[in-house]
Amino acid sequence: MRRRLQWASILSIVLLAAHWSMAQRWRNSMYGEGWVENAETVKTAREVPFRSTPIPDWTNAPSFHKDVFTFARVRYTRLPRGSVPWQGGFWYSDFPDSDLNLSFRLQQMTSIKVDPNGRVIDLTDPELFNYPWIYMVEPGLMVLEDDEIPILKSYLLNGGFMMADDFWGASQWGNFERQIKRVFPERPFVELELDHPIIKGVFDLPGPKNKLQVPNVEIGRKAESTGITWEVKEGEPCREVHIKAMLDDKGRMMVIACHNTDYGDGWEREGEDAYFFHRFAENISYPMAINIVFYAMTH
Repeated sequence: MRRRLQWASILSIVLLAAHWSMAQRWRNSMYGEGWVENAETVKTAREVPFRSTPIPDWTNAPSFHKDVFTFARVRYTRLPRGSVPWQGGFWYSDFPDSDLNLSFRLQQMTSIKVDPNGRVIDLTDPELFNYPWIYMVEPGLMVLEDDEIPILKSYLLNGGFMMADDFWGASQWGNFERQIKRVFPERPFVELELDHPIIKGVFDLPGPKNKLQVPNVEIGRKAESTGITWEVKEGEPCREVHIKAMLDDKGRMMVIACHNTDYGDGWEREGEDAYFFHRFAENISYPMAINIVFYAMTH
């Protein structure tokens, strides 16, 4: 499934951006929540310790070495603490278990051949254009660097697809939307209807959309007794799930934004709690991810 996108028209932009050093951007949490020791330089998911359960390993035939789907996680700059009144996470939330667990389930449950290592990618990395599907987690405090904007725009307009996941409430949505509007000022986000192929695709997921909500594992473990599947941000109960998309001029989806839900925690935490796994990972997180990947790679 992995294929090289055709970027001849933007090669000069890529080469210009490539000289930027990671030292110019701080993309770690200073030993805070979710801290990753080599966050600035890590390139694959297997370079850091697994946090949850052991991840299966697998290999593909040599003939598939360059013809596989790769989970490519975007490393981005985060607004510094205290710069805004709301809170948010980091680009490596749920990393690396979510990347590797989803990769394994795609390999196990579908006909897709999947890279067993996963990838961490900067938007200024020329190798970005080898990966037609990229994942951005917790973009509620994400900020795009100026040199990343034209590259992301060209990536998306030339066939790339980005999934944004695990951000909650009006403040986090507002920040994410403002950043994407720097890339596409005139393009709106549109809400997907329940009959869209992403929801009624490989897996026919149930409506209403609130049935597609996945909380973090701490809330999810208690959901059977509490009935609560949402997080509260800045005093706002984030009950309403939104699956929104940004389209190009031909109607092709470039960005899908999964708001007020945390599919990545369903992938990461699948082995920690039987109830959480069966209700949220097995029935929502994995089916939704497989639907999104299949839709992205066939449209």
